[in-house]
Amino acid sequence: MNRRRWLAQSAGLWLGGLAASAKTAPAATPRAKTVLFVVANGGQSQLETWDPKPLAPREVRGDFSPIRTSVPDTLFSEHLPLLAQRAHKFAVVRSMSHEDLDHGSALYLTLTGQYHARRSANPLPAPTDWPTMGSVIKRARPTHESLETAIHLNGPAQIPINIGAGQFAGFLGPEYEPMTLGDVTAEATILPGLSPLPTLAASRRHERARLLHRLEHSAVDDSTVTERHRANYEKAFDLLDRPAVQHAFDLERESPALRERYGRNRSGQACLLARRLVEAGVPWITLFWNHTGRGQDLAPDDTGEYGWDTHNDIFDALKNRLLPRFDQSFSALLDDLHERGLLDTTLLVCAGEFGRAPLVALEKNFAGESPGRKHWAACYSIVAAGAGVQAGKIVGASDRRGAYLATESWGPWDLTATMFHALGLDPESHFTDKTGRPLPLTTGRVIAPLFGS
Repeated sequence: MNRRRWLAQSAGLWLGGLAASAKTAPAATPRAKTVLFVVANGGQSQLETWDPKPLAPREVRGDFSPIRTSVPDTLFSEHLPLLAQRAHKFAVVRSMSHEDLDHGSALYLTLTGQYHARRSANPLPAPTDWPTMGSVIKRARPTHESLETAIHLNGPAQIPINIGAGQFAGFLGPEYEPMTLGDVTAEATILPGLSPLPTLAASRRHERARLLHRLEHSAVDDSTVTERHRANYEKAFDLLDRPAVQHAFDLERESPALRERYGRNRSGQACLLARRLVEAGVPWITLFWNHTGRGQDLAPDDTGEYGWDTHNDIFDALKNRLLPRFDQSFSALLDDLHERGLLDTTLLVCAGEFGRAPLVALEKNFAGESPGRKHWAACYSIVAAGAGVQAGKIVGASDRRGAYLATESWGPWDLTATMFHALGLDPESHFTDKTGRPLPLTTGRVIAPLFGS
């Protein structure tokens, strides 16, 4: 045994022992084949969605009224009627909390389970970043049975117009990047460049791929850009040889009625594609429900550009732009997964990077003429369904203003542990970087109450 191997194994044993000393009650046996993580980019308000406070003062509770749901004694916002009818199909965690107060670093935290070195900031992506969860899955447990191990839909996420950190492979390198697809409604074919030419036989295509491989690997340039270029070409050639890829990405195979049910818009069709990728067996899917956190500043008349960062005009934006589409598309996704028997083996999660402040106020530094809510990370809500999650359950509680926690708290690192656990990965284990250095899979613990523990 050489020194490097001895150090790696010793560190792995030490990390395992350290994690074992902090174990909590075991969660339910994992049974997910896929994690579908829907990210509400911009910070979804808990008070206007999953945790309304009808008895709070007007400046706290806001303009909306609560409505009853299919779960006794549970209220949602009046502008989520479809999801209120389906509250018995998913669970809500009302006691999420962390300490990061800006979109870029908080989104990084949400997508990696790790705080960024620059908290409450808007850092650009860097090759030294912690890898996004899909990249960790590609490193720790790659699959050769589906068309791709990890896919990001409706991305990359923008904060509000710059591409945010945390959604890439970071120090793992380009070969572990998730496949990223943008607007699935932009063209008739989602992957137009991956249709094999009928005049080009497979044998000739393979020979071209081998020639390209030899030429690329004889180059002396080992820069990150060149490495990414090589990885993209290798992925493209691999996908060309798999007809199932074209089938999975072909939304035209769905009925017009179902496409209407999801919504004929960017978010809705991304949700529909996500369901098709679940069927295709993709283990990790991150779906950015809105590609920009705050695109309404530049395009106030385009509903598709609206994000959840509602500093001002929150009630107009939520009532007329954001909540109707979200209610339609997310409920359609939930129904479709359930009706096709996919929900039992799919962990569906929806979370933003934080919530909104328990005080309605006009902010002069932002566009808009009516009040909104600032960033708020001390208390917010997420939802989860499938793969053993106790449907209809409310986990945790906030105080009477929806400002602080009234029960045990959970953080993005715990959500990361929960999603990894659902796929059968031990959150207390580790993965290795390209040098063989062991790193903890997550610093969190499984949100056991979701599964009844």
